[in-house]
Amino acid sequence: MASCCSKKTEIINHGNARKVALVGNPNVGKSVLFNALTGAYVTVSNYPGTSVEVSRGNATIDGQQWEVIDTPGMYSIHTITEEERVAREILLHETPDVVIHVLDARNLERMLAMTIQLIEAGLPVILVVNILDEAERMGLAIDIDLLQQKLGIPVVGAATARKRGIDDIRSAMNAYRCPCEQQRFEYSRLLERDIKEVACLMQGEYILSRRALALLLLQQDEEIAELVRHREGDGYAPLSEKIREIAFDRRESFHLDLSLERNDMVRQLVNGVFTAPLKRVVTAAERLSRLAVQPLTGIPMLLIVLYFGLYQFVGVFGAGTVVDFLEKKLFVEIFNPWIIGVVQSVIPWEIIQELFVGEYGIITLGIRYAVGIILPIVATFFVFFSFLEDTGYFPRLALLVDRIFKHFGLTGRAVIPMVLGFGCDTMATMVTRTLETTRERVIATILLSLTIPCSAQLGVIMSLLSKFPGALAVWGGCLLLLFIVVGMLSAKILPGEAPMFYMELPPMRLPQLGNVVTKTYTRMQWYFMEILPLFVLASVLLWLGKITGFFEKMITAMTPVMASIGLPKETAVAFIFGFFRRDYGAAGLYELQTKGLMDARQLTVAAVTLTLFIPCIAQFLIMKKERGWKVASSIGLFVSLLAFGSGYVLNKALLITGLLS
Repeated sequence: MASCCSKKTEIINHGNARKVALVGNPNVGKSVLFNALTGAYVTVSNYPGTSVEVSRGNATIDGQQWEVIDTPGMYSIHTITEEERVAREILLHETPDVVIHVLDARNLERMLAMTIQLIEAGLPVILVVNILDEAERMGLAIDIDLLQQKLGIPVVGAATARKRGIDDIRSAMNAYRCPCEQQRFEYSRLLERDIKEVACLMQGEYILSRRALALLLLQQDEEIAELVRHREGDGYAPLSEKIREIAFDRRESFHLDLSLERNDMVRQLVNGVFTAPLKRVVTAAERLSRLAVQPLTGIPMLLIVLYFGLYQFVGVFGAGTVVDFLEKKLFVEIFNPWIIGVVQSVIPWEIIQELFVGEYGIITLGIRYAVGIILPIVATFFVFFSFLEDTGYFPRLALLVDRIFKHFGLTGRAVIPMVLGFGCDTMATMVTRTLETTRERVIATILLSLTIPCSAQLGVIMSLLSKFPGALAVWGGCLLLLFIVVGMLSAKILPGEAPMFYMELPPMRLPQLGNVVTKTYTRMQWYFMEILPLFVLASVLLWLGKITGFFEKMITAMTPVMASIGLPKETAVAFIFGFFRRDYGAAGLYELQTKGLMDARQLTVAAVTLTLFIPCIAQFLIMKKERGWKVASSIGLFVSLLAFGSGYVLNKALLITGLLS
């Protein structure tokens, strides 16, 4: 077969820099390795023609420049999801000098099937057996040297989250040279005959080996078929006919036979390599993991996490203690009086002074809101989010809520953008692209736009309403009820079926301070660079609106609407603020409450309506980018009408029942 079919793939050196692609299942530590190799100099962008994000960074290892690509999670070269297709596109078209396959040591046998596929594809593979520390704690033993001997490729044992094996991976990358003879995995005589008949008919040049391409063609991979059709030209006709002939002859057994034979290969590989104790050690982390996914224990655990994380840390500490210090002490009592004096002494024109230090001034309002109110709340949320992320809790939460989310047309995977929405709905809307179907993405976007308050808005509202017994419960109950009703209606109205849900579970572990700080800093940097210009822009527009009288006209126009839901005229200011940013609107309520203009009932109605109100400009623009103008406009109109309708009903209900009086 080697004489008539195989042709070595040239590994291209990209100028002075070499290229490495990280591949593997989700949640096996690819991103941790990526961060360890690249540091902070990373770019994240959509892969061309898709909504899938790909991270790229640069690394220098012993003087050698590397471009590092963190590919989306994939389970096989034979792709199903969009993420898998993008990962394979990178392998097919970006000609990496090294492909690092990262797998979970605890699931070695299940994940080695993909290693076999990468090797038989003729790719320059280094295998990283990751999460070794957890495997060892469970009593599992893996002979790395024997596995390397059997596979014929470099194999490195690592625990990247603990920085173990990173230097060995760097050394393996720099030392890697494509072997003269690629490792050959033999299938049964019948399957080998089919592979040979298809591979020998291919004459074009390919990145993947013809042997691997033949297997993908026999698996009816349409994208590979299109690639081969393009490369073979007129020679594709006999190749296509041969594939159809084999497919017809083996129509009932091919996929099953291939799967069983690969499983046999893996079993032979791990024989002597992988040793498990007769009675496997169950670690404390495993026990906690099991408790986290069982409804009876997982729901109380979730409530504890939300109480101490969201309510106490973000709401009480971030929105209360830190905001009180920064906004009231630092800005109102110290910084604002000083800067007002400076501006008035430097700028003689009162109208220009108003732009910087007036009622809606860039410094006294925009920067005060952004730094004094919003920054500490968002910072505490991202610390909380990064802490939970580093523990491995989120995949367990996804499994816990999967059965519930299916009623809303979603899978447990949607819990990640939903939780991230409590930090920033704009960022969370971008993350909905990781959901598998367009239907899921639209439903998730609707629910994010309607019922998920961002961290700054959440923190301010929790701080305001917690002063009144029952107000916070009414607010939370209204949002939960609408989340359930709108979610179930969306699942009924929008066509399509919820996809199957599967997710790798990384180990649960104590988070590392360095990882939490790095993740928090990266998110804060993105958020603050996005939020501060919008706050400045909002202040400028409000200043223009004030001096032209347009702002007063908007307030006058909204006064009947405010009155219909039982709110004073001044509340219109908070809703206008909320159009620029949700958190800006919540800060407007904070301002009104400090002036004593609203009672408990009005604050509750305003908080519910503002939370449900039209997404802020940034979120709306991301919705337009991700879902298109038609869907974004429809969602914006729907949530706005529902917000004021809900506010009207809630106000009447509170008046009739006398609650919060």
